[in-house]
Amino acid sequence: MSLFPNVPKIQYEGRGSKNPFAFKHYNPQEVVLGKTMEEHLRFAVAYWHTFVASGTDPFGVGTAVRSWDSLSPMDKAKARVEANFELMEKLNIPFYCFHDVDVAPEGATLAESFKNLDTIVALLKDNMKSTGKKLLWNTANLFTNPRYVHGAGTTNNADVFAYSAATIKKGLEVGKELGAANYVFWGGREGYESLLNTDMKLELDNLGRLLHMAVDYAKEIGFDAQFLIEPKPKEPTKHQYDFDAATTLAFLQNYGLKEHFKLNIEANHATLAGHTFEHELHVARINGVLGSIDANQGDVLLGWDTDEFPTDLYTTTLAMYEILKNGGLGRGGVNFDAKVRRSSFDDEDLFFAHIAGMDSYARGLKAAAKLVEERVLDEIVERRYRSFQEGIGADIVSGKATLASLEAYALQNNPIRNESGRLEQIRATVNEIIFSV
Repeated sequence: MSLFPNVPKIQYEGRGSKNPFAFKHYNPQEVVLGKTMEEHLRFAVAYWHTFVASGTDPFGVGTAVRSWDSLSPMDKAKARVEANFELMEKLNIPFYCFHDVDVAPEGATLAESFKNLDTIVALLKDNMKSTGKKLLWNTANLFTNPRYVHGAGTTNNADVFAYSAATIKKGLEVGKELGAANYVFWGGREGYESLLNTDMKLELDNLGRLLHMAVDYAKEIGFDAQFLIEPKPKEPTKHQYDFDAATTLAFLQNYGLKEHFKLNIEANHATLAGHTFEHELHVARINGVLGSIDANQGDVLLGWDTDEFPTDLYTTTLAMYEILKNGGLGRGGVNFDAKVRRSSFDDEDLFFAHIAGMDSYARGLKAAAKLVEERVLDEIVERRYRSFQEGIGADIVSGKATLASLEAYALQNNPIRNESGRLEQIRATVNEIIFSV
């Protein structure tokens, strides 16, 4: 029985289509730079926002109307499995992602929680086999339950640390069972409120220890997924240890973990860190750690993680530009870590939202491909830094220059002449390309 009886299978109809249940830009088999859109974008459904989120906010109860709302916890979990695969089939989305508690309710004990999870994992596996859909990544929720009030890997309570480790161990086993391409670590409460009662060194050391344990156990059981860390600057703690891409990279290098991890970069988290999405992607890319993305957007007028579906074409274009320059996302993908607005409470809105996001990224891919093919930004950057390609600039880059040689050069090199960066002209050029595809 269909859980979305009023929604047809979504097809590509192209620009000009008035059908709300149709793609206008996302054509999965269209070839862009030698690969199909489907191969480039590797879209994924975020289980937690799509099937678990109820539309609550700090000032109101949930508004979402879902056919499974009145069921018991385990029956609700089973219904959500069916809903997930029906939505993926109708939208032609190949991947999905989940936290453990998204798919199965917690029990009264850890053993009961694991038993619930095993039951649902068996259902997920059966549905994956029958539909051909795949798991992009899974992870453990180590932030919602009150036990994590002081953190998980960075808690002051050794019992909580042990519980967290056991939960991660189970998560790795589930990932292997379902053939996950990646496993994500997001430190929801890995941070602190005040240094007045915090041993930061111990907390960071313990987090490093926990991640090394995860690396070792994955190797022990033969789970070869790509490990990802997702940076976020604040919420729910005031000072998150994985503030942004650069901070997370420094942590990985400091604890000897860089060879084992890449980053899962989220657009809205970049906004909260005071960065653009393309900045975070760029930092990850030039350091060789760009692994996957959470595709959403924030609201710059609001100071929290709004997790809106991505519709900003400028951002999707520059995001896809970084991804193309990265050579793609490899085992990663474009996960819609986004939720419909509280006022969009019907089942159909889940489909309209994903269509909007998929079309936006398809449009961004085509515009970014044009930027790459025509070397628009490459030529601008090369021209701007051409002084480092010859003469004293080449000496600096090659390491031949010394402070003494640079002083001698500077003393006889007057006056200095700078050139305009012409940023407004560049932005206009990018706009024209976005509008043309």
